[in-house]
Amino acid sequence: MSCPHVSGLAALLRQAHPDWSPAAVKSALMTTAYNLDNSGEIIKYLATRTQLMPFVRGAGHVDPNSALNPGLVYDVDTADYIGFLCTLGYTPSQIAVFTRDGSVADCSKKPARSGDLNYPAFTAVFSSYKDSITYHRVLSNVGSDANAVYKAKVESPAGVVAKMTPAKLVFDEEHRSLAYEITLAVSGNPVIVDDEKNK
Repeated sequence: MSCPHVSGLAALLRQAHPDWSPAAVKSALMTTAYNLDNSGEIIKYLATRTQLMPFVRGAGHVDPNSALNPGLVYDVDTADYIGFLCTLGYTPSQIAVFTRDGSVADCSKKPARSGDLNYPAFTAVFSSYKDSITYHRVLSNVGSDANAVYKAKVESPAGVVAKMTPAKLVFDEEHRSLAYEITLAVSGNPVIVDDEKNK
């Protein structure tokens, strides 16, 4: 039943914000969702009363009122999606099936990796404690305060350390979209540990 509910919420958000792209609507729904129940615990399976795993609960339980004013959104346009398909190994002629005019895609400007799609979630696979990965993201200020300041608060899963650079985003009328990078690594990774010591 979640699909029709979320589809309806997306339609309501588009009505409230007709200038938002589908990606901005999805971002607003994802970044304002919550993962805690009314007792402050992570949402559980009804039958077993055990916590839902992250890949089961996804972004969490949607909160329509919060999604109306998320403050920040991750936006993506057609060129970003085409670049994403290029990084997945699709050929320009295969990607042409997805474009409206059937034009052949230009994969020369593809991002370094598929994980750099401006999406409000991150994944990382580590094969050793020395592994780390850095993702690039851009946030757009859609809130009522053009001069908003946001400070990062990172809560990493057990065994993972994360660092956002810069740790503070200062928006104004001229800078409604700002970029940041997030580095994910295994706890104890020298890349992040050394960086923290040098502060």
